[in-house]
Amino acid sequence: MPPAPPEAGPEARPPSPLTVLLGPVRGRVATAAALQGAAGALGLVPLVCIVEIARALLEAGPADPGRLWTQIGLALAGAVASLLAGAASALVGHLADNDMQLAVRRSLAAHLSRVPLGWFSGRGSGRVKKALHDDIAEVHSLVAHTLPDLAAVVAVPVAALAYLLLVDWRLGLVAVALIAAGILLFARAMAGGTAKLAEAARAMGDINAAAVEFVEGIQVVKHFGGHRRAHERFLRAADAYADFFASWSRATTPVTVASFLLLSAPMVTVATVLAGTAFTAAGWSDPVSVVAFALIAPALCAPMNVIGSRVQQIQGAAAAAARVAGLLAVPPLPEGEGGVPRDARVVFDGVRFAYPAQDGREAEEVLRGVDLVLEPGTVTALVGPSGAGKTTLATLPARFHDPTAGSVSLGGVDLRDLPSEELYRNVGFVFQEVRLLRESVADNIALGRPGASRADVEAAARAARIADRIERLPRGYDSVVGEDAELSGGEAQRVSIARLILADPAVLVLDEATAAVDPVAEADIQDALGELARGRTVLVIAHRLATVAGADRIAVMESGRIVESGTHDGLLARRERYAALWSAQNDGGEQGEEQ
Repeated sequence: MPPAPPEAGPEARPPSPLTVLLGPVRGRVATAAALQGAAGALGLVPLVCIVEIARALLEAGPADPGRLWTQIGLALAGAVASLLAGAASALVGHLADNDMQLAVRRSLAAHLSRVPLGWFSGRGSGRVKKALHDDIAEVHSLVAHTLPDLAAVVAVPVAALAYLLLVDWRLGLVAVALIAAGILLFARAMAGGTAKLAEAARAMGDINAAAVEFVEGIQVVKHFGGHRRAHERFLRAADAYADFFASWSRATTPVTVASFLLLSAPMVTVATVLAGTAFTAAGWSDPVSVVAFALIAPALCAPMNVIGSRVQQIQGAAAAAARVAGLLAVPPLPEGEGGVPRDARVVFDGVRFAYPAQDGREAEEVLRGVDLVLEPGTVTALVGPSGAGKTTLATLPARFHDPTAGSVSLGGVDLRDLPSEELYRNVGFVFQEVRLLRESVADNIALGRPGASRADVEAAARAARIADRIERLPRGYDSVVGEDAELSGGEAQRVSIARLILADPAVLVLDEATAAVDPVAEADIQDALGELARGRTVLVIAHRLATVAGADRIAVMESGRIVESGTHDGLLARRERYAALWSAQNDGGEQGEEQ
């Protein structure tokens, strides 16, 4: 047996998220950086050759033609080698970046597919999009451009300084003093940059989230005339970002400008040439040394002009990698190891549930000991005031969350013991908000049963009362959603119902799928839902009690508990909570509720 690895000491730190992200391509990134550094250093060869040609021409006596042609040949060879090394660096870096992006996006897609569905409801789509797209793109710049450029930033000044110190160490010290002063000022300007960039990313994330929220709700906003109120959040987020950026700029701009002046090519060139002229007059230097510094001294600082942006890109990439790592660190839903339901009986046994604490808020218990049985082939309706916990309870059979106490079982098997494929083969759901993929209508319907025949897809569409509309599309079932298939909300809802009819789950969860559609579409959807619910175990959230008066069982929820249950007539006869809700909707006008 191999010896156990030594335990990490107290000073050991885990690798940074950026280090972990770049781990699989670290070797190729280092190769790209080395090639770019070599390209920068080789780019100095023609300048050195010019200095040597000047030296040959200024020496007493006629110049040796062979020596001059040798220097010309070396200059051309250096220029070509520099171009080739730069091209090789770009190729290696971009190939490494492509592999890194592919691996990270695959990891994110695979991981997010295992995250509880309920996790997504608490996250703004703008923030998730930023991590999945923007943050990975920021790391792309680091791999393909920033790190190789930084290698050149280091290699070129080091090579230039080494040569200039050999030519004239006194003038070399003058150049070093200027550059050292510029670097110290720049380091002062960059102090705390990582924290500032993280704060900037949070502020930009707020802008993204507010913009997405505003755009998604624009129809309602325009209809009811709440323009100012609706975009106030976006304006506040934009103003906060502008104030933060202005404050940061005021604090760093003077020092940054001073450092750029000291590190600018004109400043270093003028300072060294003036010093060289004085040194030559004093007999400390020779004219060829002044020529060398006039040509090569700018190389000491020219790359420095980009180091500020490159350092910021590294800090930005580090913050982006941390956000990607944060997504990858979200605990996945534990996968069940076995178990096959014997029937479609769903049992809630002592179920308690609290949403996790986040953003400084304490955990909030939403369900407080719920016992409920859904018998096969029956319809059970959940009713109650807003905030009673109806939607939370209805999401548990589909494992949007797992109970914090108690259990939910299907056919005698705890849902936590069911493999996800088995779970979603048996449990389907239709909620108010419909999402269709940018695929053909046929593929959207067949999503729940890949490989289904076209005949089965069309039969499901007919059962969902959407076949006629699909056949009127430019390419019928082959029309692509979002391209040549523009569907209304009610039509998209019926496509999602057709998907479930084809998938044929034994248990169905419905959340008032007709709440946001017109009366004509509502009638079609109700017919489709009737077809879908036939013979299945159905749990439906009812906001309008009249739609579930014929349910086999009605459970009244209040403050996370079931306080009353029975049939419509039986509950009315008891004259308690259900009767009061019925009276409020039918005597005082219907009041739409939302969970």
